[in-house]
Amino acid sequence: MPFATGIVLAMVSGLTGRLAGFDRDRAFYPTLVIVIASYYVLFAAMGGSAHVVLIESIVMTVFACIAIVGFRSSLWLVAAALAGHGAFDLVHDRLVSNPGVPSWWPSFCFAFDVLLAVFLSWLLRRGALRARGAGSASAVG
Repeated sequence: MPFATGIVLAMVSGLTGRLAGFDRDRAFYPTLVIVIASYYVLFAAMGGSAHVVLIESIVMTVFACIAIVGFRSSLWLVAAALAGHGAFDLVHDRLVSNPGVPSWWPSFCFAFDVLLAVFLSWLLRRGALRARGAGSASAVG
């Protein structure tokens, strides 16, 4: 059920962003990456471990930096960050012992992240979004 819920919510998020025009602003998908990455920090805080909050904050910062660089250069990096976070979800419990993470979260977040990465990649491939910022040589990456 968490996997299916992740798929449905990714579709709803992507389609809502598209239909509402939120994705006309290049910040939409990078912002989603930062928010998605912040949940593990929240779970660490809920679990009451300052050490795990620090570890999860470092990981979140890595994803946030990729999102910012992708925003400034190419949204393909943002798609890669979404897919990368999905892969991270699959191995998270082997890397970080975070007592606040719900048991269903990794499969939910994996499905959400990967489907949203696929959707963003599809939009970029179709030329429906500018892959690169206004100051770059190519409008479509």
